[in-house]
Amino acid sequence: MIDYHAQFDQALTRVKSEGRYRVFNELERIVGRFPYAKSHRTGDEVVVWCANDYLGMGQHPKVLRAMTDAINNLGAGAGGTRNISGTHHKIVELEHTLAELHQKEAALVFTSGYIANEASLSTIGSILKDCVIFSDALNHASMIHGIRGSSAQKKIFRHNDTKHLEELLADTPAHYPKIIAFESVYSMDGDIGPIKEICRLARKYNAITYLDEVHAVGMYGEHGAGIAERDGVMDEVDIIQGTLAKGYGIMGGYVATTAVIVDMLRSYAPGFIFTTTLPPSLAAGANASIRHLMESSVEREQHQRNADTLKSMLREVGIPMIECDTHIVPVLIGNPVLCKQASDLLLEQHHIYVQPINYPTVPKGTERLRVTPTPLHTEQMMQEFADALVAVFDTLGIARSACASIGRFAHA
Repeated sequence: MIDYHAQFDQALTRVKSEGRYRVFNELERIVGRFPYAKSHRTGDEVVVWCANDYLGMGQHPKVLRAMTDAINNLGAGAGGTRNISGTHHKIVELEHTLAELHQKEAALVFTSGYIANEASLSTIGSILKDCVIFSDALNHASMIHGIRGSSAQKKIFRHNDTKHLEELLADTPAHYPKIIAFESVYSMDGDIGPIKEICRLARKYNAITYLDEVHAVGMYGEHGAGIAERDGVMDEVDIIQGTLAKGYGIMGGYVATTAVIVDMLRSYAPGFIFTTTLPPSLAAGANASIRHLMESSVEREQHQRNADTLKSMLREVGIPMIECDTHIVPVLIGNPVLCKQASDLLLEQHHIYVQPINYPTVPKGTERLRVTPTPLHTEQMMQEFADALVAVFDTLGIARSACASIGRFAHA
């Protein structure tokens, strides 16, 4: 007799014994008061410091109005998959906007950024015979799973190491199709991929580039198209993948590329074909958010100022961080139990919510609080957060120093 639940319980016990059991904190966002939210755990109002709604666009008046109008005029649901009555006008409008944003021929919207990566990479890697996919060592789980789901051979290059990438490219038969998959902003450490150099290698070795811009779209570049736009290399990237759930504050994912690749994905990718379309309200909200940020740089500029201000405040009080040039502020704890305790103390004693990040999201020994300031966090909020971190670090005996910030962490 097989005791199924005993095996499930043992798996949970292992996670708990390692100090990385995940507890979800139930929050209620408050319209018009972001970054405040109600915590159903404590019953108090808390300041959220770890939202991926990086610019607060999830509560922008233009976005709310577009979504409300869509529900009032078009109803709640999408009606089905794209093939079965789900290709509504709002999703088509959104794809036209995304293609315009990234200056590509076409775009295709998926239900999430995860599905966009998984479906696209698995499909492209399967369609191309004898394909080899070169993947950055710190690529997101969705990219890894997409590559695994393809029939392609995988070669992993050391994080942001273009010399190692070239060695692997040179060692691969010239007639094999090649895809280089990498990210612009890496979400846990906040560093940036060498897009221009990778594109140069792609041209040299006849490869195509697949760039994940999910932590950059909306927030970088003149029109918010991401790091590739900021660095003037958007036209050199073959396939750009992004999300509607972070900088744009809604939900969904997409790829922007050539019309042929979009048509192939539309025709072959199971993660697209067999999934219900985003409803008109989400598509309309995302479109309004993108259109606003294509014209307005106010949110981006304030976002960067706040990230710089918070980093300076944390340096002054000796809070250890991984230094980076982006909006991500990784506060290092280095122990899963202490990381969870720090998060709990911040919530219960200081009305501050920031979720602990543990293995497998980050390597063991690099557990952290991943902090994401937004344009709507005030200087007073930032000072209160810095003071709270000092109190929590001292209570838990976590080391601080007069100059605690560190450089990029060297992953194994």
